Amino acid sequence: MAKVEEGEGQHPYAFHVSGPRNFSSPNWRDVISSSWRDGNYKRTVIACFIQAVYLLELDRQENKREDTGLAPKWWKPFKYKLAQSLVDERDGSIYGAILEWDRSAALSDFILMRPSGAPRAVLALRGTLLKSPTIRRDIEDDLRFLAWESLKGSVRFSGALEALKTAVDRYGSCNVCVAGHSLGAGFALQVGKALAKQGVLVETHLFNPPSVSLAMSLRNIGEKAGFVWKRFKSMLPSSTGAEIIESNCDIVEKIVNGELKKWTPHLYVNNSDYICCYYTDTADASTSTASSGKENANPALGQVAAKLFVMSKGKQKFLEAHGLEQWWSDDLEVQLALNNSKLINRQLKSLYSLPTPAPQLQVKLNRLR
Repeated sequence: MAKVEEGEGQHPYAFHVSGPRNFSSPNWRDVISSSWRDGNYKRTVIACFIQAVYLLELDRQENKREDTGLAPKWWKPFKYKLAQSLVDERDGSIYGAILEWDRSAALSDFILMRPSGAPRAVLALRGTLLKSPTIRRDIEDDLRFLAWESLKGSVRFSGALEALKTAVDRYGSCNVCVAGHSLGAGFALQVGKALAKQGVLVETHLFNPPSVSLAMSLRNIGEKAGFVWKRFKSMLPSSTGAEIIESNCDIVEKIVNGELKKWTPHLYVNNSDYICCYYTDTADASTSTASSGKENANPALGQVAAKLFVMSKGKQKFLEAHGLEQWWSDDLEVQLALNNSKLINRQLKSLYSLPTPAPQLQVKLNRLR
């Protein structure tokens, strides 16, 4: 949720006023040693992209052009460009954007190729704006998420999913990421999950995600494995089960080593933010924490495939704790909690549990394992 301020002269949301201080624009050295490999740098840039979407909507409301608007200053320093604005047809508001690597801008600074780790395209989704032209539709989706624990009925869900699919088709899933803040994190989660069910894994970054709704939304994230399993069982007449087992062993192997298990959303939460703080509820005393530089890679069966970055500065006011700007602040200190969230454990548990196999398939499954 973004707090809107008015001012004259230097706008409080101008990049040089409220943007990150200690950052470097891409340069030719990034071809050799990419800044995008640094998790802190990636988090900062992606948060800036989401801020740009907030400002795209504010620029629209104030009838600002690209050359006078605030938004472009939040993606141009990182050599990206606006490829598409996602517009809510109900009120004309901008709720998301596709930002693409700007090769021309990069070449002008002698960057001959895209730095390693930098996505070709980013789908960024904003949260609620407390300003009259868009607040009605924003709050409507907030309530939809809270009451129904789903955003699939929203116009914005359909638009975001279609935009993400288009980007993936064009650049490939490994070159695209999706990110959102607050309500936008809810959309980012659900469109990312929708593609994950199809075996398309897109890097996902969720800033201050709403934990109450997400708890139920991710509970069925393993639906793909169950669906494939049911389809596979329906193909097995009892008289020819053995032959079909052999001809479809690749399907069984896909269930055991399903691609969906590799989907690892990144969640950024603040202990003082009551919207997302439930992610910090500890699952058990034996879980460990580590610095933000470590990875939770290749989780074993039964573990959680998610990265939970927790920031705590003691007691903070809600607007500060829920604000997006904290994620690029100079004094930011975060910890990566490994398998330490009760909520994540419950949400992603179904990723690592398979339906009970039919007796005639148990031997085949055991061999694959």
